[in-house]
Amino acid sequence: MHNKRSIVLVSGGLDSCLTAAVAQQQGYEMAFLHVNYGQRTELRELKAFKDIANHYKVSQQLVADISYLKAIGGSSLVDRNMPIEQHQQLPGTTIPSTYVPFRNTHLLAIATSWAETIQAGTIFIGAVEEDSSGYPDCRSDFFSTFNQLIDKGTRPETQITIKTPIITLRKKDIVLKAITLKAPLHLTWSCYEKSRKACGVCDSCMLRLRGFKEAGAEDPIPYVSVR
Repeated sequence: MHNKRSIVLVSGGLDSCLTAAVAQQQGYEMAFLHVNYGQRTELRELKAFKDIANHYKVSQQLVADISYLKAIGGSSLVDRNMPIEQHQQLPGTTIPSTYVPFRNTHLLAIATSWAETIQAGTIFIGAVEEDSSGYPDCRSDFFSTFNQLIDKGTRPETQITIKTPIITLRKKDIVLKAITLKAPLHLTWSCYEKSRKACGVCDSCMLRLRGFKEAGAEDPIPYVSVR
């Protein structure tokens, strides 16, 4: 495998944008992967992905479609009949309706297939454990276990490692590090529900806004409402 060739999962959000900046800083040759799964803001996230890829001049891009997750349902991100909760205290103590069952496994399976094909030795994913909405597939032990699965399920000579460089950071530290690395935060999109102006009240918006506030920085994207 090419030890400096990497797949970077880029949703278009704050965390994945910083993860791309970290991969670049560490000297990796980056290929960007984006996955559409029928989420409410699918088109807006895709635009953010393309804008970030253009910013980093990443020519090798893959946009995968797994809209069967929308057909499966079970998450307010893909089912408009389910309300998206609006919490005041984050992170919460229960898994919210925005959790897409086992989503990261699907994303990492695609990334692993592509990495093995193009001989990339690293998969970067911008998962955050401590200051997140409580998704079970964003935990460190999940990624450690998936690394073992990759080892068991690929060619004997294949060596692919998942890296989660920001998994222990809080949103404040993510914002500060992104500013330090000059990540294009103005190109990112985090809102779960809206695509023109961020709602400002969903979990993702509130975590993001709190991070910028605690970092003493101004969020460069527009909001309908800011609490």
